[in-house]
Amino acid sequence: MGLVRREYRDFGPTLIAEYVAQEHGLVVGKETVRKWMIGEGLRKPKRARVGQVHTWRARRECRGELLQWDTSVHAWFEDRGPAKMYLVALIDDATNTLYARFVEADTTEQNMRVLWGYLERYGRPQAVYTDKAAMFQPTLPPGWKTEDPGEKTETQIGRALRELGIEWIAAHSPQAKGRVERCFGTLQDRLVKALRKAGVRTLEAANVYLEQVFLPMWNQRFVCAPASSVDGHRSLEKLEPNSILSVVETRRVDNDHTVPWRGVKWQIPREAISRGMRGSTVRVEHRLNGSMVARVEGKFISLVRCQEEAAVDPTPPRQPGPNRRFKPGPGQSRWMDQFRVKGNEAWRIYRQEQSQTPSLPGVGS
Repeated sequence: MGLVRREYRDFGPTLIAEYVAQEHGLVVGKETVRKWMIGEGLRKPKRARVGQVHTWRARRECRGELLQWDTSVHAWFEDRGPAKMYLVALIDDATNTLYARFVEADTTEQNMRVLWGYLERYGRPQAVYTDKAAMFQPTLPPGWKTEDPGEKTETQIGRALRELGIEWIAAHSPQAKGRVERCFGTLQDRLVKALRKAGVRTLEAANVYLEQVFLPMWNQRFVCAPASSVDGHRSLEKLEPNSILSVVETRRVDNDHTVPWRGVKWQIPREAISRGMRGSTVRVEHRLNGSMVARVEGKFISLVRCQEEAAVDPTPPRQPGPNRRFKPGPGQSRWMDQFRVKGNEAWRIYRQEQSQTPSLPGVGS
């Protein structure tokens, strides 16, 4: 119990029993640890829950028949790194086989990368079971089911799943996908403490630890045998994952053989231009590696970003003309300043005063 107070105070009884056996050679049952912790006031006994009753659902029979897919936002690094991080997990319904990756944001592109990693390792599953997040189901007004199907009725991930031949099943409540929810509860306990013990502080190091240490340990500790030995995964032959797992939209080819994409023009190379391409619609793919590709008649054409030229004004800027007004310097007088009055009244008074002044001999008036 002194060891628990020093190193494992926030650990659960099961996890404490495993750690003290591996690191300290002390073999003790998890229920014994639980009773000792309750007796020392380090743990409170759980009370029976009274609430809504959910019916039990049997596991799928085959491995790869159904995946439960979800994301958990949690302080995975505690105070050693970012305040929160996203963990995308796919768990097999029949065997509890887990595949997970840390990502910076819960976006379509990041989820596609995680799915691609699973497909390369295990193959295509028969179906995936997710919630109704916006990346899986678009937000549509009432009555959308009566309209013709089109791009607006599916998301980018929904389109990718359709092209991969994977069925998408939506869960109507968190309890419906309870396997992945309970998985996150276990990960938020075990994985957080494992990352603390390993001193992991960055996303890259966390993914390395997941791949090399934690996931093999999980799949050895929690994976169970399926009811059937048949593997439901399918191969990726005759498919283009880098094309399917990308952001795909339809665009019209302009007269200069460019394709607009989010305010930027992309040029079709001259050697790839064919007759009738102008004005046609093509499939444009923004792939996960950042490249832009157009699919024309089954062929993939790499697009080149057009260099934006600075706008040139055809009219030259107007040059200011010369200033003809005299500006006297300091100490210089202006004899006409005394005549700056309204109208010609000052000039009339001046002429009258000049006529009354006697002229000097030899000088004309």
